[in-house]
Amino acid sequence: MNQDEYYMKLAIEEAAKAEAEGEVPIGAVIVCNDKVIAKGYNQRETSQLASSHAEFIAIERANQAIGSWRLEGCTLYVTLEPCPMCAGAILQSRIPRVVYGARDPKAGCVGSLMNLLDDDRFNHKAEVVAGIKGETCGAMLTQFFRKLRHKKKNPPPSNLQK
Repeated sequence: MNQDEYYMKLAIEEAAKAEAEGEVPIGAVIVCNDKVIAKGYNQRETSQLASSHAEFIAIERANQAIGSWRLEGCTLYVTLEPCPMCAGAILQSRIPRVVYGARDPKAGCVGSLMNLLDDDRFNHKAEVVAGIKGETCGAMLTQFFRKLRHKKKNPPPSNLQK
């Protein structure tokens, strides 16, 4: 297992925490100097905050861990391709390298819909490595949404008596 696969495995573990809480299973890990400095998982439903994406949480924790808004020299590992909000946070925090698992054809802004991290109009760019453990990450999301759709189509019987 190479380094990217190892750290993506840790991001997948974070995604499992989200799923255990009924959240969309997305996890993120930030590594600096071969050390994990921050982790996060999706908490949007729990917190009811639009910014509670795994990447955003991990970035804020990394800022606190190193005492700076600049995360130069860090790598962000995330199980799903970042959305526009998270891609913006990556740019603003100066993360130079992003590794993600599954593509997001509906909201991905690191290659699918566009690549905000490689746009010459911004004053920062980030290297992007896509598809690390992509099948595992994608299957986790597919299974989660399949279960969610099944629950909606087949609600539990009511305990109310008529």
